[in-house]
Amino acid sequence: MIIRTKDELEAMQEIGAICANVLKKMGQILEPGLTTKELDTIAGEMFAAEGAASAPIVCYNFPGHTCISVNHVVAHGIPSDSLVIRPGDVVNIDISAVKNGYFGDTSASFAVPPVKSTVERLLHCTQEALRQAMAAAVAGFPLNGIGLAVEKTAHRHGYKTIRNLCGHGVGKTLHDEPDSIYNYHEKRDRRLLTPGLVIAIEPFISQRDEYVEDESDDGWSLVTPHRCQVAQFEHTVMVREDQPPLILTAATI
Repeated sequence: MIIRTKDELEAMQEIGAICANVLKKMGQILEPGLTTKELDTIAGEMFAAEGAASAPIVCYNFPGHTCISVNHVVAHGIPSDSLVIRPGDVVNIDISAVKNGYFGDTSASFAVPPVKSTVERLLHCTQEALRQAMAAAVAGFPLNGIGLAVEKTAHRHGYKTIRNLCGHGVGKTLHDEPDSIYNYHEKRDRRLLTPGLVIAIEPFISQRDEYVEDESDDGWSLVTPHRCQVAQFEHTVMVREDQPPLILTAATI
């Protein structure tokens, strides 16, 4: 969507803050011994308290309030009573929700201590990729500059980007126009960023593989062919002129 009014901006900031607060709370309580289903239940309770609803459930009938992906699972992991968080795990928590017809989307990858140095470097690189990608999201500039920033950051650190997982527009729907914001430099993409445009920027940085594939046993989980580690961080932002975008998924707790 393109934000045109103060009311629209406030509505997007409200749902963005709800998503960010849920993500922050889940990250704070993440520890060995918890199941991913227990984490997901907390999200459901927080959504309900704020009058919001899980976007994956509303839009796709997903079997969980959130996507929680552990270790070799890159995205769309289903919360489970049988999946217990262990020391050394890498856990990606992806939060998207809707309130009053407005959608927000954010995510982060968390490393459960003890953290391997290889994992720590990957997480730092992915966070840097998100910062660089947001810095490139300025009105009037090419949309593919976002992917270029992600790809350059990944390559500088010796990593690759996942090419078949993309950012996207968000606002009145969970996946809005522009429908694909690549995590690599797609030279054929001639689209330009416009003022007020709301997008979810979500770099996926990989130790080895460039693509994910379906996990056959549940129909949702996405993994890399070689089960290598991937990290993801995501913000919903509003594009502005002559300055970096406004982060809409900013926590308030």
